[in-house]
Amino acid sequence: QVQLVESGGGLVQAGGSLRLSCAASGRTFSSYAMGWFRQAPGKEREFVAAIRRSGGSTYYADFVKGRFTISRDNAKNTVYLQMNSLKPEDTAVYYCNGIAGGDKPLYDYWGQGTQVTVSS
Repeated sequence: QVQLVESGGGLVQAGGSLRLSCAASGRTFSSYAMGWFRQAPGKEREFVAAIRRSGGSTYYADFVKGRFTISRDNAKNTVYLQMNSLKPEDTAVYYCNGIAGGDKPLYDYWGQGTQVTVSS
C-alpha cells in the first residue's frame, strides 16, 4: 500500500503563498499521474490539480488556474503544489493522491492531509 504524507500547510494572509509537499512511499510513484485535492469544512472533497507521470502535462480546477502550480520530482517520490495569491476560500485540508483518470483519485484511502488557512 502506498503511503501519502502531506506537509507544508499553515496560516497565511490573503494574497500570500504556500508550497505543499506530498511524499509517497513505494517504487511505483513514477508510474502514476498524481494530484491534489482539498476539503473545506462542511464540503465534499474536490479536485484541485493533477500532473502526468513524466510531469510534462498538468491540469487544474478552474478556481485555481493561474494561481496554483503542481510539479513533481520522481527521484524524490514527491509532488508539490505551489499556491500563490491565496484567497480565504482556499481554506481547506489539502490531500494528495494518485489520479485514476481525469479528476478521480486512484487510491480509496487518504493521508492525514495538511491544513491551509487563509485569513482575510
